[in-house]
Amino acid sequence: MYQPGGGPRQPEMDFEKIMGNIQDGIGKISQRFGGGGIGLAIILVIGLIIVIWAASGIYTINPGEQAALRRFGSVQGNPETQQGLHWWWPGPIGKKDVVLTSETRRLELGFRSGDNVADTPAPLEAEMISGDLNIVDVQMVVQYDIKNLTDYLFNVSDPGEADRGLAPGFPDGRTLKDASEAALRLVIGQRTIDDVLTARREEVQASTKQRLQAILDSYEAGINVTNVQLQDVKAPEEVRDAFDDVLRARQERDTRINQARAYENDIIPRASGNAERIKREAEAFAQARVARAQGEAQGFISVLEEYNQSKLSQDVTRQRLYLEAMEEILPGISKIIVSPDAESVLVLGGSDGVVPLPLGPSAP
Repeated sequence: MYQPGGGPRQPEMDFEKIMGNIQDGIGKISQRFGGGGIGLAIILVIGLIIVIWAASGIYTINPGEQAALRRFGSVQGNPETQQGLHWWWPGPIGKKDVVLTSETRRLELGFRSGDNVADTPAPLEAEMISGDLNIVDVQMVVQYDIKNLTDYLFNVSDPGEADRGLAPGFPDGRTLKDASEAALRLVIGQRTIDDVLTARREEVQASTKQRLQAILDSYEAGINVTNVQLQDVKAPEEVRDAFDDVLRARQERDTRINQARAYENDIIPRASGNAERIKREAEAFAQARVARAQGEAQGFISVLEEYNQSKLSQDVTRQRLYLEAMEEILPGISKIIVSPDAESVLVLGGSDGVVPLPLGPSAP
């Protein structure tokens, strides 16, 4: 395992000085072989080897890639990120690791997927105990990328994982899988099975992502967790039917609650509107009755004033009120009113209304 910055830094080498030393060595070799054609051929062969060796140090950085450079096993500075052609010392002096760091990678926990093949469950990874001591089967997908290439390449010596096709040496093998499983089990163990199945799945995902990132940062693995998504969360096969019944009952309960709230939201505003309408109608009726009563009272006061102004008016008014009251009290009945001083009789009621009848010998 390589450690970034481990050991003393090697001094920079002058390429022209190296080439000059090589030429001096070639000249000495040529003199040893006596010069001429043999020496020239040797020089050409050696030069060609040097050119090929130097050309092997050319490499390309594509978009989204970074290159970690080493010389004699020691990491040199920060990873190279500039796109295009570059040159670095070929082996055995130097070595370069060009990695696509912007790629979003995927880890499947609790199952394995394949092309045109149904997902294969991995129960040893998926089954865990919730906080209320229930067993739950959780399948999860972790998406991640590389945030520090030097840490990713040289800080963790991972044994790799054959079933995911990952070679040894990089932390997104067994290290990432074990860290993901540990973070998920910790979060599930602190919550009830209801939180995991239905109620608080988003909180479970957020907590798992936070804890997994904290574990990887403590390892200095250079991995950035971009997303944690719970896939199929269910009860074990042995108790699946009972859990499904419970879930259906809860869904029906939630449906009924939502329907009741919808009815409440419909009937209460309607009742409030009707109450306000009745209130306004009552206020209008009260104002009309008050106004009419005030008018009738004012009319009565006017009649009273006129009544008090003359004695004759008092007698006439008293008689008129008396007649009106009697007609109202005894409707449909003929009434005969006799005054001792009158020369005629008033007959009230009947079809003829008020009929005066003369008094005296000729009276009927």
